[in-house]
Parts: sequence; C-alpha cells; structure tokens
Amino acid sequence: MAKQTGVITLKGPVGRLSFYKTRNGYLAREKGGVDKSRIMNDPRYARTRENIREFTDNANSSKLLRDALRPVISKIGDRRLNLRITQILMQVLKSDEVNTRGDRRVKEGDWNLVKDMEMNAGSSLGSTLYFETQYTDSPASWEAALPAFTPQDMIAVPTGATHYRILATGVGVDFDSATRSLVSASSPALSVLDPAVAQTLTVDKTQLAGTHFAFVLSVEFIQMVNGTEYAINNGAHNAAKIITATKA
Repeated sequence: MAKQTGVITLKGPVGRLSFYKTRNGYLAREKGGVDKSRIMNDPRYARTRENIREFTDNANSSKLLRDALRPVISKIGDRRLNLRITQILMQVLKSDEVNTRGDRRVKEGDWNLVKDMEMNAGSSLGSTLYFETQYTDSPASWEAALPAFTPQDMIAVPTGATHYRILATGVGVDFDSATRSLVSASSPALSVLDPAVAQTLTVDKTQLAGTHFAFVLSVEFIQMVNGTEYAINNGAHNAAKIITATKA
C-alpha cells in the first residue's frame, strides 16, 4: 500500500484506487479481489457459488418472514432480532434433506426449528408472563386460553406501564410465491391494577394463506395518558414467542 503525502489528502475510492485514513496516516491501495465472472464460472469457485445460492435463499426467506411478522416485530425493542431470524432460518435451510449442498432451501428444511424462538432476547415471554397459557391447534383455529390472574402477581410490569395488551398472531408464508398473510386476536388494553378475567384469543386459520405457518403469543406494555397510548421504553420490555410452527 502507498502512503499519501502533500498538503491535500484524499478519502474514498477513485477509479481502482481506494484512499483511507488510519492511525498511521493517510494511505492508498489498489482495489483487489476476484473478478465476478471468474467466481461465477471458474470450477475452483464451485463451493463459493454454492454458498451464494444458499445465502440468497436464506436472505429472501428471512425477509419474507420478517415482513409477515412486522406487526409483532414493530413492537419489540430488540435491534438484533432481524439477525437472529436470519440465523435461525439458516439452520432451517441446513436441515434440508431433500436437496444437495448449494441447492438447499429454507422451504424444504425442518420448519419446527423456528418453534420456541423468542422475539426479544432481553425480555422472554416466560420471564414476563408467569401464568400458564393453554394452546389449542385445530384445522380451523389456533387458540391461546388465558386464565384469570392478578397482574401485579403474574406479570413483570415495567416501571411506567399503566396498561398491557396480550395478542395471539398467526402468519402464513409461501416461499415460492413470496406471499404472506396475517391474522391476529388481541385483548383490550388492560389496567395493570385490575384483576384479569379468563379469556381465549382465537386466530382464524381459515384466513391464513401459505405453506409455512407460525403462531405467536406476545404482550406489549403501554402508558395511558388521557386516553392516549404511549410505548414503554421503545418496546424494550415487550415480549413475544413463536409457540407453534407448522407446514401445509
């Protein structure tokens, strides 16, 4: 690499040269790397091409699932969630026992691997809701039966929260057509001071389209001021978990 001298120093690319600053001063180097056409055609880069194909499928599949779960994800304050979804779907892809290396696909993998995934690594559902929820999965619906409970005893209520809401969400994705669907059921905004009555949240599965499905239970905390809802700490205490994962 070359060292820049003189009064005027450069930063950034200029043609095939890249100028940059280090603790040793301003340096310059020529762009390197293997030509793209060589990577795509040279037999010695066959493994690289295999990785590219699988990474591409994983990236597309991860984006589709994230988009399907967007209403849930938007309430979760975990900046690494997108990365963790990508990582878990790569595990699904690598579990594909149908296709050979380089052609493995998320859609052919063990979809059950996404089950039990926490949407918020800093606030798990189990450390937020202490009561036991009963789940029922039938061809027509997915249900979460919530018992009667006292919020102060059975919920980890964050400071500042006056209300909470519990939601059951079902999403369906079709990796071939890149389509998604979502159905959710929610409790009303409930006061953290009032005992909660038993209720069942029902997701109508007949309204879900796709080949791969995930069902999520989540809780979000709210501060209610003069009838207006405000999020608590950007969703850092909200929790959500994939309870059930199925394939058509």
